[in-house]
Amino acid sequence: MKKDKFRIETDSMGDLKVPMDAKWGAQTQRALDNFCISDLTMPSEFISALGLIKWSAALTNEQLGLISKKKSKSIQKAAQNLIDGDVNEEFLVDVFQTGSGTSSNMNANEVIASIASLLTDEKVHPNDDVNMSQSSNDVVPTAISVAAIIRLKESLLPALNNIISSLGHKSDSLKDVVKTGRTHLMDAMPITLAQEVDGWKHQLQKVRDRIEESQGRLSCLAQGGTAVGTGINAHPDFAEKFVKNVSKKTSIDFKVSPSYFEAMSSQDSSLELSSHLRSLATCLIKISNDLRWMNSGPLAGISEIKLPELQPGSSIMPGKVNPVIPEAVIMACAQVIGNDATIAYSAQSGNFQLNVMLPVIAYNLIQSINIMANAISSIDEKAISGFEVNREVIDKNLKRNPILVTALNSKIGYELGAKIAKKAYQQNRSIKDVAMEMTDLSEDEIDQALDPLDLTEGGLK
Repeated sequence: MKKDKFRIETDSMGDLKVPMDAKWGAQTQRALDNFCISDLTMPSEFISALGLIKWSAALTNEQLGLISKKKSKSIQKAAQNLIDGDVNEEFLVDVFQTGSGTSSNMNANEVIASIASLLTDEKVHPNDDVNMSQSSNDVVPTAISVAAIIRLKESLLPALNNIISSLGHKSDSLKDVVKTGRTHLMDAMPITLAQEVDGWKHQLQKVRDRIEESQGRLSCLAQGGTAVGTGINAHPDFAEKFVKNVSKKTSIDFKVSPSYFEAMSSQDSSLELSSHLRSLATCLIKISNDLRWMNSGPLAGISEIKLPELQPGSSIMPGKVNPVIPEAVIMACAQVIGNDATIAYSAQSGNFQLNVMLPVIAYNLIQSINIMANAISSIDEKAISGFEVNREVIDKNLKRNPILVTALNSKIGYELGAKIAKKAYQQNRSIKDVAMEMTDLSEDEIDQALDPLDLTEGGLK
């Protein structure tokens, strides 16, 4: 783009210099001049959602007889450039802009109008034509919902389903691996490694179900409320036809919000989704830390599993390999938890008929969805699917676990069991050996009570 050559554009506030090759107009340029807070711009998914809205609005206005077919088609063709991500370089407005996102909406209107005007012999106006029957105040909340649901369906939910399936297969392959359970990071009764992995699977299933369930509320769109929720300057049938058009275009079942006033003044549905993403992040932190602990070693740690070796772990210690994927995932999760805090604060800014922190909600919500989708795929493909079990270490530690004496409680009582466990630990002996000395139980009774695999099934022994 030639930034040293300019053209003059005019809006309601007067003339303004705009780079000669830029497809945006005066209002976008004012935003670029005014908002110089960060190097963060609106996500490409959000720009694509704006394109979908403009495409659907043009078709709807044509169907209602409000705009010519020729002009509608030119707007639709131009909007498709936004949908496909072909003009993202034209969207440079800072995330930290006017709270309604008006600058980003006008950026889309001006770019589409510029492209559309080249496709027809009619001048396409950014406000009168591209923004017909719309306001930034209903467009931007709608774009947040549309972008979020598309990213859920295209990336996050498939990634979740894949990792849940992977954990199911992994669990099935580990049913015969009995290991020491741990509570408070201390030795506890035995479990199978399959049971541990199955716990991860069910955690992820629950958070997936919560995310899926929240889509119903998020899919209720604000479009049609225009400026304050009354639908001023929009045809009475605009909203219904709009949601049909955008639903057909995306193959997603969007609906008209039952209350434009709620949809425009609050961001509760975005906040709800963000809270589920935070839950997903905490779930992934738990799984990542379990993997890190079990992989710790290889000599002085727990060393129950061996994660895939992906890269050298130290610039000074040769041969050191670290659990890099779980560490990266935990950092990603920290970012999502921080994003949720931002969204929670922003969701409180529904002042009268409009939430005035929409751009930062859009940025953080879309980022969280993308980060979680990529983090899940990474830990699935580069950690969970490929970890190996160190059966020798697991078996050795299990046999020395003094907590196995718990299985004898119903036969010898808690107090004697505690004495046996203490002696076994102090003398570095097995529970079986000490129990043979300190009880009247036969070797067969002790063997039967202390069978590791049997102990993982619970019940009285």
